[in-house]
Parts: sequence; C-alpha cells; structure tokens
Amino acid sequence: MNGNDNRVGVYRLGSLGVLLALVALWWVASNAGWVSRVFLPTPQATFASLLEGLNLAGGDGNGELLAFTRATVGRMVEGWLLASLFGVLLGAAIGVSPQVRAWVQPTLEFIRPLPASALLPLAISIFGLSPGMVLFVVAFGAMWPVLLATVHGFAAVEPRLSEVARCLQMSRAAYIWKMGLPNAMPDILAGMRLALTIALIVAVVGEMIASQSGLGQAILLAARAFRASDLFAGIVLLGLIGFVSNALLAFAEQRLLRWQRP
Repeated sequence: MNGNDNRVGVYRLGSLGVLLALVALWWVASNAGWVSRVFLPTPQATFASLLEGLNLAGGDGNGELLAFTRATVGRMVEGWLLASLFGVLLGAAIGVSPQVRAWVQPTLEFIRPLPASALLPLAISIFGLSPGMVLFVVAFGAMWPVLLATVHGFAAVEPRLSEVARCLQMSRAAYIWKMGLPNAMPDILAGMRLALTIALIVAVVGEMIASQSGLGQAILLAARAFRASDLFAGIVLLGLIGFVSNALLAFAEQRLLRWQRP
C-alpha cells in the first residue's frame, strides 16, 4: 500500500508540475510579446477577469460570469441526468436480450457516430431557439456513452447467472435489478463519466449557436469584441468545471464500487 501511495503522490506532483510549466510558458509568451496580447492575454489579466466576472475581487465586479456559469452547469447537469436515465433504461432493455441486441445493434451503430451538433438545425426546427432545444441536444449527445456502456455491461453477464435466475424463476425485472445491474455498474459509471464531459461540450456549443445565456455565449461575445482576457477567463472556467465534475464523479464511482475491491 505504501508503494502504491508513493506512486500516486509522484503522479500527482508530476501532473502539477506539467500544469505549472504550461502556465509559466503562457506567462513568458504573453509578457515577452511572442504573441500579441490582443490574442493572448497575460495570466494576471485572465485571473483578474475571472475574479471580476465571478464577483470575487471585492470591488464592483458585475458577476455576469457567475450567472453564465450557473446556466451552463444547469444545462449540463440536466442533460446528463436525462441522458443517464434514458441510456440506462434503453441499454438494459437491449442488453438483457441477445435477440433484441442482434436486431437493434446495426441501428445503434448507424446513429451513434452522428455528432450532436449536426442535429442542431433539426432541433431548432422542432423546438425553436429555446432552452428546451439545447437541453434536447445535450441529452441526445450524452446518452450514447451511457447506452452503449449499459448494453455492453448487461451483455457481459456471466451466462451461469442467467441459468441461476431461470432456476429460481426470477422475473425479468428482478434479474435486471439483482444480477444485471450490479454486473453492468462499472461500465455504466464509466459511460456516465464520459457522458458528463460530452454534456458540457454540447451545452457550450448549443449556447453559442442558439444564443442562450451561458458560458458559450459569453465566450463567443468576448471573442467578437476582442476581449481576450474575458475569453480566456471563460475557457479557464470551463476547464475547471470539467475537472471538478469529473473528480466528483470519480469519487462517487469509487464509493459505489467498493464491493469490487478484494
């Protein structure tokens, strides 16, 4: 255990070192004039814009970035929850039956590669330029990792467990809940982690295209006005949201899968 803990500590220090090196390179490039500050602001200016936008500077910050963040995170979480719900339900219904998998698998493989952004014109024609349209596209784009992971998890159930379920005359719902779902849980959680990242990406793209309030719109407006520090502040904030949300879900995954540890 001590050896594993030491390796984890080394990896964390190494990752922190890489991050600090990138920030140092950014600082040198912007302050030395390698790239015009119109396009590459200094880290100090970006940090100041971030504090002002989040109204954390103690001055007269407008706090608009905080409101945009709440809107984006709200869309991301709502779309992710819908995607997880429908992905698990549909994946369980497909994965539990080899016949259904054989019928549906070609259709899934045809639809799965479609980028969610390509469906934006269709979603706009159905829902209009509304928050519901962005939510639909986010949920659709984030559903596929959960759906395919759930199908794989249920398909990988040990065949002898199915035989035991038949001997015990378990209903289909009882089999799914007591045997299929625990076996598929590692795949489902991995799919949900990937889906959360996709939900954030699609939410930002949807806000840019549909002119909905959020970080996507804030970044787009900052780019059009050549406010480089505000643009980079939004990008840094998106990175922080992705990092924190993934870390929280990874922690939840470790807690939920404790029973798998030897």
